[in-house]
Amino acid sequence: MTTATNNTDLVIGLVSISDRASGGVYQDQGIPALEDWLNSAITTSFRVETRLIPDDRATIEATLIELVDTVGCQLVLTTGGTGPARRDVTPEATLAVGTKEMPGFGEQMRQISLRFVPTAILSRQVAVIRETADSAALILNLPGQPKSIKETLEGLKDADGKQVVAGIFAAIPYCIDLIGGPYIETDAAVCQAFRPKSAIRPAPAPLKL
Repeated sequence: MTTATNNTDLVIGLVSISDRASGGVYQDQGIPALEDWLNSAITTSFRVETRLIPDDRATIEATLIELVDTVGCQLVLTTGGTGPARRDVTPEATLAVGTKEMPGFGEQMRQISLRFVPTAILSRQVAVIRETADSAALILNLPGQPKSIKETLEGLKDADGKQVVAGIFAAIPYCIDLIGGPYIETDAAVCQAFRPKSAIRPAPAPLKL
């Protein structure tokens, strides 16, 4: 059993939910896409805990609980299982383990995706806060395709690199602040984290040689 980490250590849980990928029918693409984007965007030191599981509600719920309550993740990102098909139960499992719903994340993800495909309206991504006696974590459902994962996290930019639509990750560092998690810094060229001025910490002074 993995013990929970100190809340000054950023631990991110990545959960790919797919019957076929977890069964070895094809290679999972969700977790590699998430890891690649997080490594490009987050400048704070962090580590990830990954899980590849089937579309089974009890398994999803148990995995999310384990990552937050036992492993000590402050952020959990899931990919897959958010459509209208009978086996798509990720949102139901996520809501079941949450103590607060955060509907703005799902609303923004659908707004971003609708700029590309009309079927984005069929997505049912949700976000919740799971609170325990000792800690709290943000759990967030993402789309299943690597391209869509990047678009929803990073947002949309024009040809000159100017932000046209904000991605959802811009709000995540401040959300983690508010629930007592570690201070997350990002590479502004990829995703500018937004905080009120009063919540921005000064950059650490350079070490004297």
